[in-house]
Amino acid sequence: MENSVSSAALNAAREQLDAAEAAREVILLQHIANGVIIDSRTVQIAPDVVIAPGAVILAGTILRGRTVIGAGCIIGPNTLIEDSIVDEGSTVNASQVYSSHIGPHNNIGPFTHVRVNTVTDYGVHLGAYVETKNSNFARGNTVSHLTYIGDSDVGKYCNFGCGTVTCNYDGKDKFRTQIGDYCFIGCNTNLVAPVKVGNGAYTAAGSTITKDVPAQALGIARERQTNLEGWAEPKMEAYIAKKKKLEDEQSK
Repeated sequence: MENSVSSAALNAAREQLDAAEAAREVILLQHIANGVIIDSRTVQIAPDVVIAPGAVILAGTILRGRTVIGAGCIIGPNTLIEDSIVDEGSTVNASQVYSSHIGPHNNIGPFTHVRVNTVTDYGVHLGAYVETKNSNFARGNTVSHLTYIGDSDVGKYCNFGCGTVTCNYDGKDKFRTQIGDYCFIGCNTNLVAPVKVGNGAYTAAGSTITKDVPAQALGIARERQTNLEGWAEPKMEAYIAKKKKLEDEQSK
């Protein structure tokens, strides 16, 4: 089907786009003149955004709403921040932040989704494919990858293993998870809220924690391993033969 847009409509659209681009560039130039480091026209900054001199805004970054960026921050590349505060010295790399407060000297990203009402203290790391929502993180927490922390209060210097999930929703109501200081949450732990993990406690990898874990305790909630000798052999015979045949053909 042919494009039926008239030349007049295209010209009007071009003028509208040119005006928007010109207005966007004026905002970029104002920030650069104020000491913000921006070296790409792909950056988009809304009129109400406040950026401290010395901050670096990298290519593909979008800053919306009443966002505030502190001194010494590195934002981007390819980052979206909306109605949020990022305190001094923090890095937000290839991530999205909404209606939250990122504390000083945080390391966020890449590919982190910081959802509404997330608050972090000094030196928090939220890494690759981490999602947070309505949660408070005290000083020095490390959440490196593939983890969801929602409706939670986390004490200082906790370490979260890969695949940790706070199970905060039962289909009707939301519940909070409370984690003390210096906790170690093992890989693939499910924390079924409401639940508390005491100061200095551990959870064993692969556990589904449904009861409170006392301070200094190890919470284990998994079935003991059972090995059925020889169970796999008949199931694997055809598969192994197929792969050996393929390997022989490829080696000819």
